[in-house]
Amino acid sequence: MGMVQEFKDFAIKGNVIDLAVGVIIGGAFGKIVDSVVADLIMPIVGAAFGKLDFSSLFVVLGSIPPGTASTLDALKKAGVPVFAYGSFITVAVNFAILAAIIFLMVKQINRLKREAPAVEAAPVVVTTPEDVLLLREIRDSLKK
Repeated sequence: MGMVQEFKDFAIKGNVIDLAVGVIIGGAFGKIVDSVVADLIMPIVGAAFGKLDFSSLFVVLGSIPPGTASTLDALKKAGVPVFAYGSFITVAVNFAILAAIIFLMVKQINRLKREAPAVEAAPVVVTTPEDVLLLREIRDSLKK
């Protein structure tokens, strides 16, 4: 039973919940970056380098069976080993963009933390209730 309680204590901690939320949002954000790279950036980069489609760049490492098309998908389905460096280029660009965006976000958050004025707590004036003052006067008069 001790192990179950330890796990409950661990899972309920705020840091674990924050981490879980971060992973879920990160996964969704990764899909957005994948789309930006695949649909917006890579076509422009491909056009700059002679209308290349990076996802179709590969080197065949084995023999191609007769009747198999020379596309990456067809070769993979036929079980032909291929060195698909175009896919790697796309993933590397995704990573670079994601890392740059996260860097800028963290930099901005740190800048905002430094600029935020420290909120000073106003001095709390504690007023003693009247009945307590009266009781103190009575106490002091009895001491005399």
